[in-house]
Amino acid sequence: MQSLLKLSRAIDAFTTFVGRWVSWLIVIAVIISATNAIIRKVFDVSSNAYLELQWVLFSAVFLLCAPWTLLNGEHIKIDIINHGLPLKVRSWIDMIGHVFFLVPFCIVLIWTSVPFFIVSFNQNEQSFSAGGLPQWPAKSLIMIGLALLLVQAISEIIKRAAVMQGLLPDPNAHALSAHEIAELEALKLAQAITPEKP
Repeated sequence: MQSLLKLSRAIDAFTTFVGRWVSWLIVIAVIISATNAIIRKVFDVSSNAYLELQWVLFSAVFLLCAPWTLLNGEHIKIDIINHGLPLKVRSWIDMIGHVFFLVPFCIVLIWTSVPFFIVSFNQNEQSFSAGGLPQWPAKSLIMIGLALLLVQAISEIIKRAAVMQGLLPDPNAHALSAHEIAELEALKLAQAITPEKP
């Protein structure tokens, strides 16, 4: 199990590295969007390439940062139900979800997206819009993003198995739900606003 945990730590480090660097594409997308809007308004000139580049950058962030989101437990869960359950039950739900839903989902999408990309690449598929970008780089993001998500899912399975065996502390043991955090913030705000009695 220790060798698997070492593999999991390496996957987590790689996922964090990719996520941190890819997230900077949001800044580039904002700069391109702002520049495109200014040029369009001031000079009455526009380009479909800039518009499509924004979509590709957003897609890259969405797909390539999904493993980082999974690593940090930031994906959507039903907090009201999830945090009301014992830790052991939550561990089993995570394990079943990863093994029977996330991993097969990734495999099916990788299996179908590879030919989708290859056909586009071989045809040098171009945008339907005048002056648009080639389509195959954007289509490659699907298989790359899902492959990275599959690798991170394997890391999560390893860690969840270690938690269930008592080899790792449960990262969710002291986690607060979004609802609980909102209640605490509201309580702090109410205490700050309420004047003290003399």
